[in-house]
This record gives sequence, C-alpha cells and structure tokens, in this order.
Amino acid sequence: RKSQDEMILILLSVLLVFKSMFKIIPPGSKATDCVTKVELSVSCDNLLDMDMLSKSDPLCVLFVCNSGSQWSEIGRTERIMNCLSPKFSKTFVIDYYFEMVQKLKFDVYDIDSDNCSLRDADFLGQMECTLGQIVSSSKLIKPLMMRDNRPAGKGTITICAEERTDNRVVAFDVAARKLDKKDFFGKSDPFLEFYKQTETGWQLAHRTEVVKNNLNPVWKPFRISLQLLCGGDVEKSIKVDCYDYNNSGSHDFIGSFQTTLCQIQQASQSYAEFECINGKKKQNKKGYKNSGVIMIKQCKIVKDYTFLDYIMGGCQLNFTIAIDFTGSNGDPRSPRSLHYINPQGYNEYLAAIWAVGSVIQDYDSDKMFPAFGFGAQIPPTWQVSHEFPINFNPSNPFCAGIEGVVYAYQQCLPQVKLYGPTNFSPIINHVAQFGHQALQQHTASQYFVLLIITDGVITDMDQTRSAIINASRLPMSIIIVGVGGADFSAMEFLDGDDGILRSATGEAAMRDIVQFVPFRQFQNAGTAALAQSVLAELPDQVTSFFNLFGLKPPSEPNPS
Repeated sequence: RKSQDEMILILLSVLLVFKSMFKIIPPGSKATDCVTKVELSVSCDNLLDMDMLSKSDPLCVLFVCNSGSQWSEIGRTERIMNCLSPKFSKTFVIDYYFEMVQKLKFDVYDIDSDNCSLRDADFLGQMECTLGQIVSSSKLIKPLMMRDNRPAGKGTITICAEERTDNRVVAFDVAARKLDKKDFFGKSDPFLEFYKQTETGWQLAHRTEVVKNNLNPVWKPFRISLQLLCGGDVEKSIKVDCYDYNNSGSHDFIGSFQTTLCQIQQASQSYAEFECINGKKKQNKKGYKNSGVIMIKQCKIVKDYTFLDYIMGGCQLNFTIAIDFTGSNGDPRSPRSLHYINPQGYNEYLAAIWAVGSVIQDYDSDKMFPAFGFGAQIPPTWQVSHEFPINFNPSNPFCAGIEGVVYAYQQCLPQVKLYGPTNFSPIINHVAQFGHQALQQHTASQYFVLLIITDGVITDMDQTRSAIINASRLPMSIIIVGVGGADFSAMEFLDGDDGILRSATGEAAMRDIVQFVPFRQFQNAGTAALAQSVLAELPDQVTSFFNLFGLKPPSEPNPS
C-alpha cells in the first residue's frame, strides 16, 4: 500500500490533469471570439390544452447543447396562466459565435402550480434549431414537436432575435389612479404591458406584476432594456396597455396610451401623467373622459452593468465550500461509499469540488477558500456539527486554492464520524453573515458563492427555505450539487426556476439564488459540462443583484 502522502500526490496529479478539461468556453474559441450578444423573444400559438377545467399555463425553457452533446439550461420565461397563445415578456440574452454551430432547444411546459417541477409538468412541445438560423431570419416560426417527433397539435413557436448593442436600460417607477372597476365583487387587479413599435406591429417588451384589488395601484420598480423598448431611439413610439387580470386568462382591457421616452422625460411636472383611454368606451359613452391615469414617477435611462463590468471593476467572488458528512454517504473505507477515495484518486465529491472551484477560483484574488463540513460527529467531544471547518481551525478555515481544499478534505475524512441529520440552514446562515456585512458597505466589491455538495434529502427544510429567502436579499448565490442516486426532488424545489420560493409562512424570495444540479446527469458528458451547467445562472445573479440595488462596479475600466 502506498503511503498517505504518496496517495495525496497522486490525487493532486490526477486533478491537475483534469483541470485542463474544466473550461466552459466553447472549444476552439476565446473569450473575445463572441461576435455580439443576441436577445431572443419567445411567443407561442395554438398550444395543447392539458387542463380539464381551464387552459394550459405555459412556460418556456431554453437549453444550449455543449461540446459533450449535453443539453444545459440557459433560462426560463415567466409562467402565463390560462393561455394557449402566450407572449412571454422575459427574454434570453446569449452570446453569438459566428464560427460555431450553436444548437438551441426550446421546451414548452404546462406548469400547474408554483411548486410544480418540470418533471411533474405536462410537456407541450419543443423546437430545436441553431442560433444561426434565428439570427439569419430575425423572426423564426416553427411547429412544436413532441419528443417522439409527432406534431404537438397545431402548436407553433416564434423566436424573434435582436442584436444587443446597447447595454442601457430604462428604470421605471409607475403608479395609477382612479382606474375603471372591472370586477363585480371587487375592484380591478391591474397590470401593465409595454410595447415596442416594429415594422410588423407592436412587440411586447415588458409585463408588470399584478396588483390585486386596487384602483390606485403602485407597481414595483422595474427595468426594460432601452433597445427592447424602443430600439435605442427615444423618439420612437411606445404603447402601454392596462388590463384587469382574470384567472381565466381572458383579461379585461382597461385602457391604453402611446408616448415616447422623450415625451415622458420632458414632462413639465415632477412626473408624467397619461390618460388611460378605452377606445370602445370613448366611442359609446357620452362624456367619457378616461379609464384612469397612469403616472410615470420615474423614467431614467441608466447603464445596465454586465458581469464583466463588475469583475473587471474590482468585484471579488468569495467562494465557500460545504461538504455533506452524513451517515447516508456510507463508510468512507468502503468502495460503495460516496466518500471513498478510489485508486484513480477521486470520487464524486472531489470531482464536483474541482469542476466548480477551478472556474470560480479565477475570480478570487487571494484564492483562499473557507471549506466546511456538516452532519458529522467531530473530535474531541464527538458532538454533531453542521458548520465545522474541515481543517479543524475555526479561527482560520481557509484553504489555499482548490488543491488546499482537496488536501483538507482527505485529511478530514479519517478524523470524523459520519452521522446526521442533513441540515443546510446553519452553513447558509454562516455565509449570509458576511453577505450582510458586505451589503452594509453599499458597494459592489464583494459577492459570495456557497457550494453545497450533498447526497441526501434536507431534514431542516423550513429553516433552509427561510435562510435562502433571507439570503436572496444579500450579495449571495447558492449552488447545490447532488451526488449519488438519491431522490433530489426537494433540491429542485429550492431552485426557484419553477416559481417563487416561499417560506412556510408565505414570505417570498426577492430573487432566485439557488442552482441545483445532480452530478450523475453529467457522468457521461464530463465534468466540464457539469461546471457549465452549475455556473450558468451565476453571472446573471451577480449583475441582477447589484443592478437591483443601484450599485456600480468599484471602478469602471471603460466608463461610458
């Protein structure tokens, strides 16, 4: 048998060989090869009706095919209730590489509840194409197909493409007063839709949330891409429609108005007011004045900083690793254990640490990573701990680089007793403390990423949900990698892609900060594909947080 030091050297050698595999930039391309960014808008027509007493509630998911022929999710639209011909307001922005064939897949699902996962949703059809096909046609209309290549009824999907050459956005703060009452037993439930004028008609640019039972609503502040709203031309007409939301999907039209960004910004008073006009009521009702007034309290054109703006401007990603040492992993001395270090020098835990860490470490200047374990009995008292440093140094839990994390992990394994339960909230709250301190500085200099690698079902789900909801208000993201073959439906529930995560008391997360990926889906595709899938949402989570709080990069390399 080789000595432990020899085994460690072999392990590190193997991992260093693996490092060359863990690049998420497409093969043969460089970071500067991206020709441009393309913004994709999605709509569908004649979808299958999968609900007995109502219509389908569609949502569209975009996937990209990576080098290992593995489909990785890029993002999801919002869910639209009771609608067979939805126009989604959420767009996808992706990099366009001229020299590459970029395969895309659009999957449409009927999502019946906020907590419904894709696995439980009704599949409404899919369309595969290349980004080149979309770009060359600017508006691509294709039939939706089922997975066995049968037509999905008469369903079609339309993808509109627009080059994203302008990173400015319009920050809106909008309210209304004295809207028409549309509901028999209550007031209206109003929402707004903003439209851009195009050669082929009006194109949806943004849809606000619904304000329930209120004729004087105040909508949450929101942002719309300047290019998506008016093509960057402040003199171009935009249209704003106001509706009363109905669960049936047949929303009642309240009224509409047209204007330009220039007119809004030139309003004489402190904010712009527009009469909401219902054409039919105006034609049929004598003395009709309006159906309410829309008040645009703020309409400010600001720069929408990108992920690279923040990184190149000095923002540091602080990477923390949490490893599951519960008994369900099996005895580390047994080859059946998920913690068993096999003769090739790695296991699923090590592969996940290296795949994600080798990418993240390039964005952390000191490359010192705190690494913790949870669910084990630790010496000398042998009490169960859910946030112990794997180097057993509470005053300095940092490991030097990913190699240091790997070394500490291997040294830790023989010294602890795997136990339980599987509690996530202590380690989430631990990292959140630092996120809270960073937020109080009112700068975009620090962002925290917690990688949790686990094999099982969470036992403190209510506390974990509350911890995640609190963390959603902080500069923090959580990546969960599931190893082994357990049922990970609880993890998918925490990943807010399928709906807004809520606590047991109904409190909603401010944003989606959790990305869950089951490791074994990528065993055949390679760990580079794992890294790409795990980190796909992180850049948007970083930029959306800082932009939401109006925090600029610490310095601007190329100020506009």
